[in-house]
Amino acid sequence: MTTVPTPRPEPVGPEVTPLIAASPRGRRRRPSGEPPPLPRRIDHSIRWYLALAGVCGALWAAMSVPAALGVITRADLVILRAVAAVRTDWLTRLMLDVDALASPWLRLVLFGTMAVLVAFRRFRHLAAYLVIVPAAALLLSAVTLEIGRMRPVGIQILGPWQGYSQPSRPVALLTLALVGVLYTLVPAGRWRNRGKWAAAIIVAAFCAARLYLAVDHPTDQLTAVIIGWPLAVVAFWLIVPNDAFPVSYRDGRKAHLDIGGRRGAAIVTALDHQLGLTVTGVEPFGLEASAGSTPLRIQVRGPSGQTTLFGKLYALNHLRSDRWYKLARTVIYGRLEDEKPFSTVRRLVEYEDHMLRLMRDAGLPTPKPYGFVEMTPEREYLIVMEFFEGSQEIRDTRVDDRVIDDALRVVRRMWDAGIAHRDIKPSNILVRDGHVLLIDVAFAAVRPTPWRQAVDLANMMLTLALSSTPEHVYERALRVFAAEDVAEAFAACRSITVPSQSRALIRADGRDLIGRFRLLAPARRPIPIQLWDIQRAGITAALLVALTAAVALFSAYLSVAGLL
Repeated sequence: MTTVPTPRPEPVGPEVTPLIAASPRGRRRRPSGEPPPLPRRIDHSIRWYLALAGVCGALWAAMSVPAALGVITRADLVILRAVAAVRTDWLTRLMLDVDALASPWLRLVLFGTMAVLVAFRRFRHLAAYLVIVPAAALLLSAVTLEIGRMRPVGIQILGPWQGYSQPSRPVALLTLALVGVLYTLVPAGRWRNRGKWAAAIIVAAFCAARLYLAVDHPTDQLTAVIIGWPLAVVAFWLIVPNDAFPVSYRDGRKAHLDIGGRRGAAIVTALDHQLGLTVTGVEPFGLEASAGSTPLRIQVRGPSGQTTLFGKLYALNHLRSDRWYKLARTVIYGRLEDEKPFSTVRRLVEYEDHMLRLMRDAGLPTPKPYGFVEMTPEREYLIVMEFFEGSQEIRDTRVDDRVIDDALRVVRRMWDAGIAHRDIKPSNILVRDGHVLLIDVAFAAVRPTPWRQAVDLANMMLTLALSSTPEHVYERALRVFAAEDVAEAFAACRSITVPSQSRALIRADGRDLIGRFRLLAPARRPIPIQLWDIQRAGITAALLVALTAAVALFSAYLSVAGLL
């Protein structure tokens, strides 16, 4: 029996297929055991810090054995007696002043860091800071009570002190506060390295003062510094790694990753081995219009010369942003439709690749997909697609009847295919030779809610009206849609259904475009698009409880630490 293939619908706009040549080496399967193009590397400093954490644990274990504790204490007292031998009146006054200054400066650093993080909207780093600092404080409290080591004996203690001595709580808190500044506010590289030296000098001076005053044993300070520095650095590395959440004060979105260095070389290798592409250049492209990925323009050598492709680099920070974005929408607006977050970066990229192929099969003018490559398993992927050469954003081109009709037919084709784009705005609509092209299909949905398909029509008509008039766009829309379809579209149109870019352009335009379209279309009652349900109420209540508990726990920590 012969199966007759179903003919593919003709695309709305002209289809241009780049000619791509395979790499001379060809595609290759990465053999088992070979690292990925961009392996997650553990720096030597992190390894040393973990080794120091082992030293700290070994000291605590030894202090639980009376014989070992006696040996450690005798060694500490030898050092303290040597320091006490050089005491003088002026040096004692200086050391008392250094010790007294630590408390107010500690409060300033802790609260100042949180204030700066809020001011610069670095909420991920703020969350990490609020997790690491209380966790370290709880560890200090637990170990201090468990070991119960007394202050140095046989030597006159000159300074004030509270509680047990192991580990030294003031030293640990000061170190922790300084490390928090370095890894949340200071960019990695030269400035952070200089900051480490400055922090080390401050901590060393404070430790020297407390040793001189005989309020701490040397091993008390050693374990305190390990808690406040190496363990805190490892925690920041795990929660906000610099390659995913870099500290930067340059213009640009925090979602964009640096494509130089190891990552740039890994991109070339991954495209060569996994897609067989000979890459001659990679550069950022269109960063200002992208908040959920790092967009790239990729130059590829083909049989007819250079060919340009478009790529989107996704990493863990984009996945986490997607989760928080959808959670916030659920609380603020209600679950407008099924907007469940993706479980992994791989699933996010697979979904966009699938939607590109599905929409191309439906004859929609979307970029031709070339697949995606794995940079770091489950952490970083690059999706590759056609680059629309010679196209312009719809705001930058002349919008005549040909463009208006083509744009409306695109929406009609999506309706017929049972697809919603869900993010129709000027930056996602390109025009080439009078034909409309759609990009950024990552939010597209198959078999969406009816009102969501209607909202696509409303957003397309609003985009067209920005370069024309509502009356003219409405007249052309009646050639493709029924008047009742347009009425339904604007009955479902709300501020929350209009992309932020379109809302800003409509405000700048000054015309009441939505109101004018509603007057032109037949009267239709507003369509409810968000409702309170058990899920929304439960999520909102859980977030409020979690926020209240977090504030209470942090306040308790500050009180215990003597910072209030």
